[in-house]
Amino acid sequence: MSTAGSLRGRDLLSVADLSRPEVEGLFDRAAELKAEFRAIRRHARPALAGRTLAMLFQKPSLRTRVTFEVGAAQLGGHAIYLTNEVVLGARESVRDVARNLERLVDAIVVRTGPHEVAVELAAQAAIPVINGLTLREHPCQALADLFTIREQLGRLEGVVLAFVGDGNNVYHSLALLGATLGIEVRLAHPPGYAPNSRIVERAQDLAAANGGRIVFSGEPAEVVAGASVVYTDAWTSMGQEAEAEERRDAFAGFQVNAGLLATAGPNAIVMHCLPAHRGEEITSEVMDGPQSVVFDQSENRLHVQKALLVELIGAPDFAGQPPGGQQ
Repeated sequence: MSTAGSLRGRDLLSVADLSRPEVEGLFDRAAELKAEFRAIRRHARPALAGRTLAMLFQKPSLRTRVTFEVGAAQLGGHAIYLTNEVVLGARESVRDVARNLERLVDAIVVRTGPHEVAVELAAQAAIPVINGLTLREHPCQALADLFTIREQLGRLEGVVLAFVGDGNNVYHSLALLGATLGIEVRLAHPPGYAPNSRIVERAQDLAAANGGRIVFSGEPAEVVAGASVVYTDAWTSMGQEAEAEERRDAFAGFQVNAGLLATAGPNAIVMHCLPAHRGEEITSEVMDGPQSVVFDQSENRLHVQKALLVELIGAPDFAGQPPGGQQ
């Protein structure tokens, strides 16, 4: 079985950094860690004992902060949350921050705006840097999402993921990861809200190589028809508050509601990366309904990120071994 052993010491800036076997290895590790924690509410082996994670956050966070911090603690490690204390490129240069932290901690999670900041931090630091969110990508979210789909549907082969809304950072990572894993990723967006063309080109190349497909439409019903997964995100993300009214008008016909969901496959699941604006991009009827796995995917951020930390910086006798600890 392929494992994620080659991830040790690497950065994760984009899901496109990962091969299909590496993703599958991470998912197997996450499933093992989740099953163990669900059974005994702890982990028998402290895979992160003595490891320290710096969480360098320039953007607000609930799920990313809590899941990394709790995940490190559950595996015997420690996380330090840095927000207003460090303003990248202002109080100190990105280079100097990187060169300080590489001497003090074992890995960095960065949550910021410009993707270039995360790239520079990774280039300057001799320790792993994990993208906890940039304007270009949200790789940890996409990993948890595809893990959730595999868990809920029992497969990824033949899955059709319909994303309804903005061609944003979450869509970018879903398209890249979905293409790598050979699934069909569709997007319905209004004019003017298309994804980054370079990301799309990369996703199309990955899809061609792995048996996936990237599809676009301006009609939500067309994109959702027969889909296995219906996914949406907030119409107005952090930093776009000044555009909120304009975006509400543009996305008015892109709400995931009971009518739209009825056009999907009979066993389709509903996903949202949160935070949700109920009554805008999704109705409470759908978000709280029987097809919703919104809070399952939120929980799975914890398990997938624990797997990622184990493989990047875990104890040598644990990281790189196949799930189950068998050589």
